[in-house]
This record gives sequence, structure tokens and C-alpha cells, in this order.
Amino acid sequence: MSVIDVAAGLVFEGGRLLITQRPPGGHLAGLWEFPGGKLEPGESWEGALVRELREELGIDVVVGREFCRVQHAYPQREVRLRFYVCHVVSGIPSPIACSAVAWVGPDELDRFEFPEADRRLLEQLPVAPEFGSGR
Repeated sequence: MSVIDVAAGLVFEGGRLLITQRPPGGHLAGLWEFPGGKLEPGESWEGALVRELREELGIDVVVGREFCRVQHAYPQREVRLRFYVCHVVSGIPSPIACSAVAWVGPDELDRFEFPEADRRLLEQLPVAPEFGSGR
């Protein structure tokens, strides 16, 4: 089984976090996730994240600290995820390559269904200082 490297953004604004819904017809369709995508050959994790957020949501971000790493094996594929704290510098998130976008607070995360790979991250998020920063 091959491993797919995926960079994902934890985009905070005003104490809320941006999540996106996966489009119908694909792997994990309809589930909510943190925006990002696969690295292209020779691309850095941060570079992939900037490119993916521009393509998927029409926003430009500053990529900050790495929040955590997760590796998870699904029956069809294995993913190696790196989550980075990001802040929007231009644009308004729009669902260009996803079904929907939502800004959520720490107490709202459990209302959305996420892929299995995100579970460990979800346990850590409510205590992230960015939720209380008011940015």
C-alpha cells in the first residue's frame, strides 16, 4: 500500500476554525475535514498547503507552526498528514473544490463527521491557544 502525503491547514480566525466538506463521489465523500491536499513531486509541505488553499478555497494564507502529524491506514490507502496553523491574508473562503465551508468554535467540532485520520487531532484542538486568541 502506498503512502500519500497530505498537508492540511488549521485556519483560525476570530477564535473559530475553518472546516470543509468533501465533495460527493470521491474518497470519504460528505465528511468534513481540514482544508489542504496532496503534495506534488518536489513540493514542500508548506508550499503544497498554500497552493491547495488557493485552489480549493480561493484564499492566500500564511503557514505557521506545525500543530501535529498523523499517519492512518484506510482500507484503500494510507495517508501521512501534517497539520499546520494558518491565517488568511487575502480572500474569503469559498467552496471551489469542496461541497461547503464552515467556521466552527471548539464546542461545535463534535457536530460534524470527520474521517478517522482526524480523530487524534480533534482531541487536541479544543485546547489550541488559537481558539482563544481572537485572531
